[in-house]
Amino acid sequence: MTAGTTLPNGTTAEHELAALQREHGRPLFALLLRLCDGDRQRAEDLVQETLVRAWQHPEALRAENFDSVRPWLLTVARRLAIDARRARQARPAEVGDAVLENARVISDHAERAAAMLDVREAVKTLTPEHREVLVLVYFQGASVAEAAAALGIPPGTVKSRAYYALRALRRVLPGYAADLR
Repeated sequence: MTAGTTLPNGTTAEHELAALQREHGRPLFALLLRLCDGDRQRAEDLVQETLVRAWQHPEALRAENFDSVRPWLLTVARRLAIDARRARQARPAEVGDAVLENARVISDHAERAAAMLDVREAVKTLTPEHREVLVLVYFQGASVAEAAAALGIPPGTVKSRAYYALRALRRVLPGYAADLR
């Protein structure tokens, strides 16, 4: 290929493109670096895309009505940067692996339902006295005094029954021991 030749598909010769890169690459990169908020990789990609557009449109590079192709290249680069920013804003933000590793794990509905079934079965193994104290204090949210009044027993008995009921549940539900403190 020689300088100034156009291939049958309408593209310019590769060495012309290399000359274009040498002459206008730095100003293009500087503009795109500012438009990409300092993201060097994105700016480099957009410089390449700008040069691909120049390669695809050799008629713009040979127009006699302007002295330099730089304004055309800068306009194309600016429009590509705007399009890239709009495309990024239109889709959800990308999340890196480090963010996922530090993300808080939230149990799903199935795990919660399975845990509820386990606890229900474990509560059935308690004595009726321990079960009614546990239901009043932990499941219905009654205070020790309210549970004592409702059951007609002293507050100390409510506390001891709740203690022994939880201890029995810890033995029956070893995987949930941290939740029963």
